Parts: sequence; C-alpha cells; structure tokens
Amino acid sequence: MKFQGAVIKEQGVTFAIVVVKKHVLDSPHQSEEAISSFMPLFPHMPIVLMAQDQRGVASYRGRRDITNFLVNIHVSQIPWREYTFG
Repeated sequence: MKFQGAVIKEQGVTFAIVVVKKHVLDSPHQSEEAISSFMPLFPHMPIVLMAQDQRGVASYRGRRDITNFLVNIHVSQIPWREYTFG
C-alpha cells in the first residue's frame, strides 16, 4: 500500500502526518484505527491525519498542539513524500 505522508520537526517535536480519505478523518473510530496502523512506520512519533474536502481545504485529527500548528500553514509547505507500507 502506498500513501502520502510527511515527517516534520517543529519546536522540538518530531511528528508524522498521513493523508487519509475525508470519511476516515470524520470518524473517530476509523481515525484511531488509522493512527494505530501507522504507528509501526513512525515509531515514537505522534501521528496526525490529514484530509482535504472537495475544495482542497485541509483538516487534521491528532494531537491538539500539532493540529493547531498545521492549520496555520499551507498544505504546499508540508514536505510530502510517498511511502510504501506492507
């Protein structure tokens, strides 16, 4: 499985962002499952999920301090890359 993600270090915190579909982000249960499934790939890092609506507006689910940081930057500023899992 391939997915888009990024690892960012900001203010001494290293965290991962993973792109998921909007319905995953909108479901607390599916979000928790997704975060758990990505933990082996990003050990010892908080994981934030990101999805975009039909207009391209990003929303995030994860640790509040990180999501508050991310809403103030443009998606194009995130160093996205493709990961392969499994």
